[in-house]
Amino acid sequence: MRSIIVDDEPKNIKILRTLLEKFCPYVDIIGEAVSAESAEPLIQSVKPDLVFLDIEMPHGNAFDLLDKIKPVDFEIIFITAFNEYSLKAFKYSALDYLLKPVNIEELVQAIERASKRIGHKSVNSQITNMFGNFEQKLPALQRIALQEKDGSLVFVQLDSILRLEAKRGYTFIYLNTVNYYISSKAIKEYEEILPTGLFFRIHNSHIINIRKVKKYQKGRGGEVIMEDGSVLEVATRRKEEFLNRLSVL
Repeated sequence: MRSIIVDDEPKNIKILRTLLEKFCPYVDIIGEAVSAESAEPLIQSVKPDLVFLDIEMPHGNAFDLLDKIKPVDFEIIFITAFNEYSLKAFKYSALDYLLKPVNIEELVQAIERASKRIGHKSVNSQITNMFGNFEQKLPALQRIALQEKDGSLVFVQLDSILRLEAKRGYTFIYLNTVNYYISSKAIKEYEEILPTGLFFRIHNSHIINIRKVKKYQKGRGGEVIMEDGSVLEVATRRKEEFLNRLSVL
């Protein structure tokens, strides 16, 4: 992959280049830039497959740069020190990011994912979705990227998700009784990125959209009946917190 590194700290560029040369030799670094301003002509000139992009830089950040060069026809791995709330915008949009200091294992995994995505030409819709998630204040209006069987991405509003179920090592994401997606990500990963104001993990195997609960049935932990008619067990240890979330006395 023909790649460039954009970071306002030369030492960070050097560290990342060293890691790539040692652990990802198939990544060919063909250019470097220390600002969004200098990155713009470099990207237009060399037309990389992949850009390692620092977010906060002098004279314009990563988002300013992307706004100027759209449409984007290369993959992006963001380098960031953003807080957890901001990171959700990247996760929802299926865009990769690396926290500083860069972890080697996460770097390798991010590059592998980028390699698989190259050629799908989906990055523009991902970026548009990311900007939208930053701007949206209501979790119900945010969207998440889910993968189709052919590898393409579909963007789904979070409020349309009924429930998530861990099954056979995968996460099944149900929008209704007949429409669902299968993800190779663990349900724990979705628990971390989905807004807690909208979703609750009632059981090791189940995360539900609280707004889609039709009925709660009492019991040791109890059960919920969802809008699609599915009956799901509530773990005993999660019962009290769940009922508080439902404002049940």
